[in-house]
Amino acid sequence: MTTQSPSASAAAEAAKPATWRTPVVIIGFGCLITAIAFGPRATLGFFLTPLSTANHWGRDVFAFALAVQNLLWGVGQPFAGMIADRFGPVRVLCAGALMYALGLVLMAHATSAPMLDLSAGVLIGFGLAGASFMVVLAAFGKILPPQWRSIAFGLGTAAGSFGQFLFSPLAVLLMSAFGWQQALVTFAVVVLAVLPLSLALAMPRAETTTHVAPQSLRQALAEAFAHRSYVLLTVGFFTCGFQIAFVTVHLPSYLVDRGLSAEVGG
Repeated sequence: MTTQSPSASAAAEAAKPATWRTPVVIIGFGCLITAIAFGPRATLGFFLTPLSTANHWGRDVFAFALAVQNLLWGVGQPFAGMIADRFGPVRVLCAGALMYALGLVLMAHATSAPMLDLSAGVLIGFGLAGASFMVVLAAFGKILPPQWRSIAFGLGTAAGSFGQFLFSPLAVLLMSAFGWQQALVTFAVVVLAVLPLSLALAMPRAETTTHVAPQSLRQALAEAFAHRSYVLLTVGFFTCGFQIAFVTVHLPSYLVDRGLSAEVGG
């Protein structure tokens, strides 16, 4: 039996590559990304009335754009996941954040229904697909040691919900102080914080060269839907997402219609 001298142990520790991307940093930055991504999206209902009033639209114009956003968010997620698997999550998160921020800026200056559909619908929808918590959670599963993954998944999901809670009163405050257009531009700047935060989720070079058995999209879908728990989870998320999207878009304006203040909606 051989023993290692203290000096040899110290040398071995020193030889290990130092990194700032500890599990705590990875989880913390990932949670910030999910909170930032979900926050502005949950506040868009506050902009229904002022944007529709400024452009003399019915509420159906705004509602249609947000419906497009939710559908494209769902459609884009599998493709965002496939791209992240091949090229790493950083590129997907950065591309999603850029589309998201651009969509918010264009939404602030939209003067026609097609421009609103493009900004609030297409750009923000695909932006959410690239910068939302699903890409972050997938990165957690690949980067973090097994003993950290359960807590990371829980914190990452909770951070998205906390972002919705945090940004709603913030939106009302910004709109009251600076106006609704400036509030959207401010949120666009906040979303750009995803760019530096995403560096914590970069895949190690060794991980990106790992060979796995080839699987087509059809095979992947067949494998997923063969699991009853996956189907139940998807149905649950659909039910949750449907009602949350409806409430966040229409409840603030409904409360104003009933004579309550925007702060109550927030």
